[in-house]
Amino acid sequence: MGYKEVYDSWKQDPEGFWMQAAEGIDWEEKPSKALFDENAPLYEWFCDGKVNTCFNALDRHVAAGNGDRTAIIYDSPITDTKEEISYAQLLDRVASLAGALQKQGVEKGDRVIIYMPMVPQALEAMLACARLGAIHSVVFGGFAANELAVRIDDAKPKAIIAASCGLEPGRVVQYKPLYDGAIELAKHKPDFCVIYQREQNPVELTEGRDHDWYGFQEGVEPADCVPVEGNHPAYILYTSGTTGAPKGVVRPTGGHLVALNWTMKNVYNVDPGDVFWAASDVGWVVGHSYICYAPLVHGNTTIVFEGKPVGTPDAGTFWRVISEHNVRSFFTAPTAFRAIKRDDPKGEFVKQYDLSCLRALYLAGERADPDTLNWAADQLGVPVVDHWWQTETGWPITGIPVGIEKMEIKIGSSGVPFPGYDIDILDETGQPQAPGTLGAVAIKLPLPPGTLPTLWNAEDRFRKSYLNTYKGYYETGDAGMIDEDGYLYIMARTDDVINVAGHRLSTGGMEEVLASHPDVAECAVIGVTDQLKGQLPVGFVCLTKGVNRPHEEITAECVKLVRDQIGPVAAFKLCVVVDRLPKTRSGKILRATMVKIADGQEFKLPATIDDPAILDEIKDALGTIGYARA
Repeated sequence: MGYKEVYDSWKQDPEGFWMQAAEGIDWEEKPSKALFDENAPLYEWFCDGKVNTCFNALDRHVAAGNGDRTAIIYDSPITDTKEEISYAQLLDRVASLAGALQKQGVEKGDRVIIYMPMVPQALEAMLACARLGAIHSVVFGGFAANELAVRIDDAKPKAIIAASCGLEPGRVVQYKPLYDGAIELAKHKPDFCVIYQREQNPVELTEGRDHDWYGFQEGVEPADCVPVEGNHPAYILYTSGTTGAPKGVVRPTGGHLVALNWTMKNVYNVDPGDVFWAASDVGWVVGHSYICYAPLVHGNTTIVFEGKPVGTPDAGTFWRVISEHNVRSFFTAPTAFRAIKRDDPKGEFVKQYDLSCLRALYLAGERADPDTLNWAADQLGVPVVDHWWQTETGWPITGIPVGIEKMEIKIGSSGVPFPGYDIDILDETGQPQAPGTLGAVAIKLPLPPGTLPTLWNAEDRFRKSYLNTYKGYYETGDAGMIDEDGYLYIMARTDDVINVAGHRLSTGGMEEVLASHPDVAECAVIGVTDQLKGQLPVGFVCLTKGVNRPHEEITAECVKLVRDQIGPVAAFKLCVVVDRLPKTRSGKILRATMVKIADGQEFKLPATIDDPAILDEIKDALGTIGYARA
């Protein structure tokens, strides 16, 4: 069947479609049905099934005779370390850690916070929790103490599993002062901590609370898998909320397994045994779904990479990893490719490696501008798929179903909806819009398996954040349009659609134009308050390395480009060159924070910001173009 037939088969019989997909999972007790809608609009999936995530990720592959297959390749250019771990070895490690946790009283339903860098032990900790039916919450290693404390108080973990440090190019990030400070700040105190000592920064353990990773497991019986209900939470992942308080996205076990397993072939076109690489971090949803769970559940080899796209040691690191480890499908954020393109605009490093193993590149995490997408396609000679999803959904909403059909890739589009997602573009009154019309992107309920059923201990907030704006829909918070062929174009966050003298304009559209300038490596456009027009767009551009022309010439050309391609209606007159843009650690540009700086409003420093000093640079840059409110 082609894409249309598969999508239509879901629409005509969603129950049958997902029950068939559930056959790809090993159940302790099979579910009697897929959808449970008794508490609509709070829908759940596979509730009466019994299943264990760790069994599906490890035990079943070993039992099937694939224990010698490589489960994890650890590649750390920062420490010059490479390690391969087989499925059988990983199972032994995970069962041992789970046994030690179980001996300390961790059981089904208990929460465990994991605070780790990109090392295999991070995945072992996640899987050990899943083995016991404990609910893990991974917090990005190096998060500030007060932010970690907020998550401790919300999740109330029985234990914290941490490393002694994380490593960045040229520096060691000491974790112990951070989690010590967080525990001190938090009202809730964990019963104990397990510390993985890294040789780059071993720490003194706190007596009576801390256990050494290896000593903790000595002489302990390995734990068996604990089956849990299909709707039992697998994990809680905190995502930044608009109020500043993090939202605890809940991931249900059964639907999570079914959906992720389905995507590995249909979306990413890999077969069991193939090497799949998602260059992300376990602190983000991509790390949960496509570094840890989906590849292992599907029987793939996953890569745990501790490094950066540039600087560890150069802009050829990604190509080395792909070539050396025979990567078939590669998934990363557009911001990584912008960084590589900025350092190596002519792709000199690409030519140094044999990349014939690579079948496709997948981009997600932020909108992929056409210039970056075209550059990547030209350099790699493989399909470059921009696909769109969210922490809340846990797996892609739209993309190109490469494993089903080699469909047309439309530059600027995030592709077509996957089964389970019925998308409409709505106006302010909630009315569906005609093709080509910009509006709010909303998904008809119920959402498919594996998506969030609620927020942790915050059902009212869940309803308010996602369900109340448009009755019968999940509000994505993104703005975009759908073309005549059903392809979705994500243009901006809903907040980034600006109103210039009554005209609704997408900042994403303006960024597309700016990114096409030959000297621009990266850019952002925000809407700032204007008494006359309501809002005005301001452009920030980062230049490609080696560009020595006067900044005034370049910004004048940028202004002309936008006015020529979008028109005078955009009122685009303000553009400034900056060295870098404020981003989260996952590479998302902090546009909302930039708007508040520009408008002189107070703002809460985002917990996920990569470098707070950049905000001062943005303020100074606004001053150079005469925008005084900042």
